[in-house]
Amino acid sequence: MAKAKTFDVAVVGAGVFGSWIALHLARRGQRVVVLDAYGPANSRASSGGESRIIRMGYGPDELYTRWAKRSLQQWKELFACTSPALFHQTGVLWVASDGDAPLADMTAVLKRCEVPFETLDAAALEERYPQFSPQNLAGAVFETTSGVLMGRRAVMAVLERAVSHGAVYRHMPITSPLVDSDASTLSMVMTASDEIVSAGQFVFACGAWLGKIFPALLSSRIFPSRQEVFFFGVPSGDTSFDARSLPTWLIPSEETYGMPDLESRGFKIAFDGHGERTDPDTQHRVVSEQSTERVRSYVAKRFPALRDAPVVETRVCQYENTSNGDFLIDRHPEMKNVWFAGGGSGHGFKHGPMVGEYVAQQILDGGVAEPRFALANKATQQKRAVY
Repeated sequence: MAKAKTFDVAVVGAGVFGSWIALHLARRGQRVVVLDAYGPANSRASSGGESRIIRMGYGPDELYTRWAKRSLQQWKELFACTSPALFHQTGVLWVASDGDAPLADMTAVLKRCEVPFETLDAAALEERYPQFSPQNLAGAVFETTSGVLMGRRAVMAVLERAVSHGAVYRHMPITSPLVDSDASTLSMVMTASDEIVSAGQFVFACGAWLGKIFPALLSSRIFPSRQEVFFFGVPSGDTSFDARSLPTWLIPSEETYGMPDLESRGFKIAFDGHGERTDPDTQHRVVSEQSTERVRSYVAKRFPALRDAPVVETRVCQYENTSNGDFLIDRHPEMKNVWFAGGGSGHGFKHGPMVGEYVAQQILDGGVAEPRFALANKATQQKRAVY
């Protein structure tokens, strides 16, 4: 058995939450170690895709709008010192269908939070963005300063910055923490190679693996779901689907979202509905024929110019859902030095900076806890409320 290495904080998981937590703690002088079984933003991780939307709109939900706004500022500050190309200010277009509830609640929050946006009626939407078939579309709200984060590379940039502030990164899995029934703290974790890592505080930011590491407590409260993503090749010489002509977009009533052709990867599209429950270690990451036919049919209807476009790339990842979509950021109910940071629920990537800031405050300052993030509020039945 290897000799124990002692740190102030051990962070398990090098995804977007874990990396930002490590960075905020390291900036505040903490001795931090980050452990990950597969590597930062790896192909199994929810943080591992090429691109992620950063948008401010959350309907009437002001908490996440304010977090997204502050997070975008921190992402930009990071990229100013690394690679600005990791954020593309495409704008984000919220498209309303006939019969949708009005977007007034969202625009009221955007106004209060001083988020720049425009409103488009159906005629203006059709004129500005003829790429969309106008059938059943009633108008849109356009966030002018939002856009896309280049996911995998952005996470690696965060972790590199944490390491530059003194954090230590170790590519190794841990075994499930074993704690005596009468223990109130966790003193160490053991890696698969029998190395002991000791720390004063432990943060488990391991996404879809939370339920596997803490099965008795979290397996019924974390719901990993299979999510399939498609990239369509745009016609040769056609610039109408690049970021100068088409923004990132969402049609909530159709549970679809997509991005323009960034870095010549193709037009990205996915369904936002939760897929089947899955195991992040073992799920087969090849899209199904059924899903391929479904997305082809949708693209042909909603984006007629891409009716015959080839699928040039696909990806299968997962959401890591809580019962309603609120994050899980809370202390273990029995071990006072163990924290959970997860429940990204398909919308968490953008919030990485604020999750890191919030967790650092909770650990170091005893900051006021947000009740919505509490473990006690995570049910065992899904009823999605945050998108």
